[in-house]
Amino acid sequence: MAWLQADKVESTGSQAMSAKVGPEEVSRNGGQEREKHLYEVKRRLHRSLVERLDVAQLENMEGNMVAAEIRRAVSLLLAEDPFPLNSEERARLTEELEFEILGLGPLEPLVRDDTIGDILVNRFNEVYIERRGLMEQTGVRFRDNAHLMKIINKIVSNIGRRIDESSPMVDARLPDGSRVNAIIPPLALEGPVLSIRRFMVMRPTMEELLDRGTLTQLMAEIIEALVKAKVNILISGGTGTGKTTLLNILSTFLGRDERIITIEDAAELQLHKPNVVRLETRPPNIEGKGEITQRDLVRNALRMRPDRIIVGEVRGPEVMDMFQAMNTGHEGSMTTIHANSPRDALLRLETMVSLAGYQIPQKALRNLISSSLDVIIHLARHTDGVRRIVSFSEITGMENEVISLQDIFVFDRHGVAEDGTVLGQYAATGIRPHFADRCKLYGVPIPDHYFMPTKTGRKFSSEMGR
Repeated sequence: MAWLQADKVESTGSQAMSAKVGPEEVSRNGGQEREKHLYEVKRRLHRSLVERLDVAQLENMEGNMVAAEIRRAVSLLLAEDPFPLNSEERARLTEELEFEILGLGPLEPLVRDDTIGDILVNRFNEVYIERRGLMEQTGVRFRDNAHLMKIINKIVSNIGRRIDESSPMVDARLPDGSRVNAIIPPLALEGPVLSIRRFMVMRPTMEELLDRGTLTQLMAEIIEALVKAKVNILISGGTGTGKTTLLNILSTFLGRDERIITIEDAAELQLHKPNVVRLETRPPNIEGKGEITQRDLVRNALRMRPDRIIVGEVRGPEVMDMFQAMNTGHEGSMTTIHANSPRDALLRLETMVSLAGYQIPQKALRNLISSSLDVIIHLARHTDGVRRIVSFSEITGMENEVISLQDIFVFDRHGVAEDGTVLGQYAATGIRPHFADRCKLYGVPIPDHYFMPTKTGRKFSSEMGR
């Protein structure tokens, strides 16, 4: 075990066990007391393991070799530890210590579970997850707030960011692209809070969205045609409605010969295309300098000869530069926005421009928005956990100083079944959109009967996936 420091191999012995606990006492205090002692054993073993790590050699080894060596070292330490453990407890402690050294400690099993969407740590002993759109509490817990803080620091330091009392909030990401947000005292009153928005390695495909009932096959074909016809698309919705997931799926329809530039606060988009440039913002340093905002990146992207610009989410002054890009030869650009409805999304865009300090007459601003955007796709997460496209709208211009917006498809919701499933049906409004002519010019025609009005009915949404 070459990566262990030889001069410390025999130092564990009696000094690590100064607080020996007898098995008789454990049996008297029951399961909770034994769990407490297991935590103590794990803490001692982890400290001993870290003290004996030869970091220089560890960094030169492959990940699977490091894991194997850590398991061997833990077995050695467990053999030296006089606290009695059965085989199941030994296996559990070995796995937990491996997660502690190489992963995210108690959260590692959750991160490895592809069925989990969100991991929400409210405090060190309270962890919730979202699975298939529904929230549930887990039995996962940290040792204390210091343990949770250690994991947070491990996450943010891996991408060169920091979190401390002078900067108590941070946005970061995991290697798989999952979004991480952490907030610590004094802002968080009961200890550090950690939120992980999962972005699974196996990203959902359009077929999976169809199976889930997020949209219909007909709507999927229209969306594909819109991307290929270089229509400017805004995806709106609340938190956790699947905006970024849909944006990732739309990117699969982009041409392989197009130069695409993505701009994000925390890099999440993964475009499997040959000519992609990914840009990410940078927070200010400890002196408050060096910040690079999304607006800076959008401006710089215009000098990088992009065919399309994709902004992960517009939330500030960069929206004005995004509009200018859409109006100056960068058609087919896409972005997302937090909003409660398509009309609310337009109002939020106006507010962002105003807050950026631009003194633009309202009519001129609305003309700019209506000429920049073509389609708004609005998502919602319903009570049954299913994320659905609830409206598919087209911007048609201005009418009496108001942006004209017409729905092409809507989700007609009727109620909730006994098992909690949302009852509803996707319906076409009968309006033939203006973008149908553009799609025809780009060689991706959409049949007119796709837009024929749909008869409403009382069907389960799960029956309307395709």
